[in-house]
Amino acid sequence: MLAMFLWAFIIGGIICVIGQLLFDVAKLTPAHTLSLLVVIGAVLSGLGLYDPLIDFAGAGATIPITSFGNSLVHGAMSEANKHGLVGVLTGMFEVTSSGISAAIVFGFIGAILFKPKG
Repeated sequence: MLAMFLWAFIIGGIICVIGQLLFDVAKLTPAHTLSLLVVIGAVLSGLGLYDPLIDFAGAGATIPITSFGNSLVHGAMSEANKHGLVGVLTGMFEVTSSGISAAIVFGFIGAILFKPKG
């Protein structure tokens, strides 16, 4: 069990280090870094490499933003098998809608409670 925690920490840390290097070395903006990590997760999922990473690292692979890309691809693929091309569009949002909705609601609450810069 200790090994499971260790690997989750290491893999999650590696993903975070990649994001930090994109900030510091590549000088990408937070939006570009976020988008790139989501796309990397989606590509790895499309190639069938993200599920074995989740099996190996557990929360170390499901907590970082790369798993959002994985969720988008899984939803699109499962609904595409059921409903064809329309399923690709609806499947992505069916699986991730709760996370997207939570981000919108909590962002709105944060904007009400704290004075946004701008």
